[in-house]
Amino acid sequence: MFNHIAALATRRPRLLLAVAGVLIALCGVLGSGVESRLGAGGVTDPSAESSLVAAAVEDHAPQAAPDVVLLVTAPEDVSSPDVAAPGLRLTERLAETPGVEGVSSYWRTPVSALRSEDGQHAIVAARVAGDEQAVNEAVADIQDQFAGERDGLDVSVIGPGAVYAELQATIREDLARAELIVLPITLVILLVVFGGFLAAGLPLAVGLASVMGTNAILMGLTLFTDVSVFSINLTTALGLGLAIDYALLVVRRFREELVATDDVATAVHNTVGSAGRTVLYSAITVAAALSSLLIFPLYFLRSFAYAGVAVVALSALAALLVLPAVLTLLGDRLRPGRSWLSRRRKAAASPAAPAASTSAAGGTSGGPTVGAWASWTRGVMRHRWVVALTVGAGLLILALPFRGVAFGEADFRQLAEDSPVRAAQQLLRDEFTSGGESMATLMLPAGSDTDDIDAVRDAVLRIDGVDDVEPVPGTGASVSTVVGDLVVPAPGDHPVLLTVTADADIPLTSVRAQEMAREIRALPEAENFSVGGQPATLVDSQDSIGSLLPIALAIAIGSALVIVFLLTGSVVLPLQAVLANGLSLTAMLGAIVWVFQDGNLSGLLGFTPTGYIDATVPVLMACVAFGLSMDYGVFLLARTVEEHRRTGDLQEAVATAMQRTGGVITAAALILATVLIAIGSSRIANTQMLGFGVALAVLVDATVVRTTLVPAFMALTGRWTWWAPGPLRRLHARIGWHEEGPAPVGAPATAAGTTHETPPDRVPVLATTAEER
Repeated sequence: MFNHIAALATRRPRLLLAVAGVLIALCGVLGSGVESRLGAGGVTDPSAESSLVAAAVEDHAPQAAPDVVLLVTAPEDVSSPDVAAPGLRLTERLAETPGVEGVSSYWRTPVSALRSEDGQHAIVAARVAGDEQAVNEAVADIQDQFAGERDGLDVSVIGPGAVYAELQATIREDLARAELIVLPITLVILLVVFGGFLAAGLPLAVGLASVMGTNAILMGLTLFTDVSVFSINLTTALGLGLAIDYALLVVRRFREELVATDDVATAVHNTVGSAGRTVLYSAITVAAALSSLLIFPLYFLRSFAYAGVAVVALSALAALLVLPAVLTLLGDRLRPGRSWLSRRRKAAASPAAPAASTSAAGGTSGGPTVGAWASWTRGVMRHRWVVALTVGAGLLILALPFRGVAFGEADFRQLAEDSPVRAAQQLLRDEFTSGGESMATLMLPAGSDTDDIDAVRDAVLRIDGVDDVEPVPGTGASVSTVVGDLVVPAPGDHPVLLTVTADADIPLTSVRAQEMAREIRALPEAENFSVGGQPATLVDSQDSIGSLLPIALAIAIGSALVIVFLLTGSVVLPLQAVLANGLSLTAMLGAIVWVFQDGNLSGLLGFTPTGYIDATVPVLMACVAFGLSMDYGVFLLARTVEEHRRTGDLQEAVATAMQRTGGVITAAALILATVLIAIGSSRIANTQMLGFGVALAVLVDATVVRTTLVPAFMALTGRWTWWAPGPLRRLHARIGWHEEGPAPVGAPATAAGTTHETPPDRVPVLATTAEER
């Protein structure tokens, strides 16, 4: 396959680039404006009990689950005739708006929950029929028609629909700003790495192409399923990050091969056969980790699998097909030292002794590899026990704050502090009983008798923090029975719906509200009703994630073990890779609790801590960070395998691999972290958590785990590093990654240029002293 790819790139480069150019332009057109079609929800399990209650409420009492809320501020008490008349006109105008249903207001139904405690504010609530796209369009129309000064009343458009619309608009603006910051910084980093504009521009072009392609794919997916607006951030981060990683690896290897072979076509073939294989294995590894998100029913998480797998596939495709064609056409112009920046570097360098000639594999002719990375790696491997214990313990200590994690749901407080929607939502929470919302909705079967209803009400009222239990507002239109203070719908009309109001000091997204939902479900009377509402939805979402998380981890870890085995032929190296990558996540998990839950650095980052974090975000971050860690791990392991086949010396193989890939991995991590930090500068708290958290994991992995733990682990296992039982060695000989070339020292050659590793007792023992080396 790789020979065919290289042949196509060297024989038909212009045709390949012409086709790629047309496809990229088409993707740019198709993917434009994709952000407006993405949703801001997706954190609920559609099959959960709370979702079934929500569906019943939408069918029978849509006014009880409003998407849009008009917060009306009056110059005098909202009960006065001078305010009631325009308030009723406002209510009627909203009811006449296309797509709006279930309109209720204080002036139609004068209940205390729809009027502020000081009497200066009142609520007009409505439900918008249709999906999230319909809600977004309706909210925009309602804001144009109703927001501002209306008939002597000051109107603010809020509610879930308005918050989601604000999230979408803010993410779109922040993403555009982040791209303007990232692109020039990335170009500067690439210039430092390559020393020339031509070579530096190629990875950036590949990254932009993959982002445009993924946007087109997401646009197509919105025709069939819901996609989260937050996934667009991952598209940009991985599109620029991974595509640049892959292109960086390919271009760096091409320049190395060009020096060794002095022939462009041969250099392209060698590059595709070595770096191209690494790119393919890396892409499969990252895609497998992200695809584990597909098992969750929450479309927020599934969206990141859609975006992530698409952008990884396109990045690899561009690096494997398009980039070799570009390298063929540019040829010698990419040779190291040809650019004016490289010449300036050489001119500025102080005179030094002639350097030893470097082989194509990265070592020096007739001696061990020299360089800072190689020297560092040898030192780490000499002191392997100290390094492994110290670094491993340090990373575990950084994870300690995660023991106190508390899960909730991000609410309007993740919006920027200067957001008008946030200010109005805060006023709603402060001035209205329970923020004008119920903490739970109880659904009893149609035809429930008065004794059952009265028993349920009394049992729920005994729970600490419950303020009241009453009918869902508006269901009194068809009643026939009075139970205590309750007006109950007539039997057979529709399910009996009761709303539970919590004390005003209990936020609906808080841990305490979730505990109350669990307590309600634990009542003996709960066999007669179902529980919905925001806290119950949070509980159901967390239970859904918790039940499926082991499967997701098994997919991510299992695929990593298989892929690294196919890459190396060892059963020890896959275990080491998974352990090292797991440890690279610890700093991230501890940091998101310490910063975003506990509120440390909240002033610097400009967000409002809530005392909990969204349960979906750590799962997402762990999958993304694990995949990226495997990406860098494959970079290093692929070159280590290649060098070990060439020399048979584990220490020199690791040292040479680190010398040849250490700079690439560091540069790639720095670029990806730059993209993620720019995205993390968003005004949305969850986006900040995603950007800064994954950036931290990437930097820790590239600068600590990859340069210390991985070499130390290999040194600890020594000659057993490449061990695999006989059946697996034979399996790898048939289906594993093999390159044509000389067999490693001590390993007999097999057909088609493959090799079987020597048994452990015949593999050279790792040298630990100067005399042994």
